[in-house]
Amino acid sequence: MDVFVAGGCSWDSIVYLDEFPRETETHFARDFQETLGSSGAGKALNLGRLGIDTRLHAMIGDDRYGEAIRERFDAEPVTFEADIDPNGTERHVNLMNDAGERISIFVVSPTQEPDIDYERVEQWTAKADALVVSPVNYTRGLLPAAVEAGTPVWADIHAYDGEDGYYDDFLAAADYLFMSEEGMDDYRGFMHEQIDAGKRLVVCTHGEDGATALTADGEWVEVPAAEFEMIDTNGAGDAFFAGYLYGHRQGLPVETNLRLGTLAGGLAVSSLDLAHPELSPDRLAAEYERRYEEPLR
Repeated sequence: MDVFVAGGCSWDSIVYLDEFPRETETHFARDFQETLGSSGAGKALNLGRLGIDTRLHAMIGDDRYGEAIRERFDAEPVTFEADIDPNGTERHVNLMNDAGERISIFVVSPTQEPDIDYERVEQWTAKADALVVSPVNYTRGLLPAAVEAGTPVWADIHAYDGEDGYYDDFLAAADYLFMSEEGMDDYRGFMHEQIDAGKRLVVCTHGEDGATALTADGEWVEVPAAEFEMIDTNGAGDAFFAGYLYGHRQGLPVETNLRLGTLAGGLAVSSLDLAHPELSPDRLAAEYERRYEEPLR
């Protein structure tokens, strides 16, 4: 196993609207789907399709939604492992408007301290080349095992505001830190602080404005976003993360990895899925060569 992704799996109802409702009356959706969701699932799908040996562990319910998740992963190049959440499968209702903005409503929340076999999950952590975590509460229990085993921790803290103590364990353990500019007034200052604290890399995404990285050597690298037809923005950040990690594992430069992230994210946006149905190493390389007029190397 190359990458172990821990936490973040749901079954989502996605409602597509021309614009968000402003009045309390009947509204008609432009489109609708029920599908796999959440950050861990999105990262695992993209990593698996990019040919990386990937295992995902998540909490699901003993219900039809959990069964739908299992069936979905049976058709994907991802090893899926699950423990049962007594609350049932985590579920969201996502309202999407034509601008790609989202209102996410948690209708079934996960158990915050589930009863799982940590020894089993810690073994997967120790054997992996990388532990990928989103700030799902139960995954913080894996962080000491990763540190002890020397497994690099790739943490995605999403729209962290720079103050919420919930994220402290993830910040302390992360070797590679990913975040969104949303919710952060001074993202550059925060990135500097994290590099000074010993991070190997900090990456900040800016939506349609691209992404910024700060390396351990103090080098700033910025790339613009790649333009794709927007169909559904769900999963774009997770696809970006996977594209970056894919390039990193090839030993490619930071700028190239950021470009790969924007391409994987753009492909995800141009589909209804968390990962583009045709995503593969060949497709990503072809997109790179077409966009940047140079071979991927």
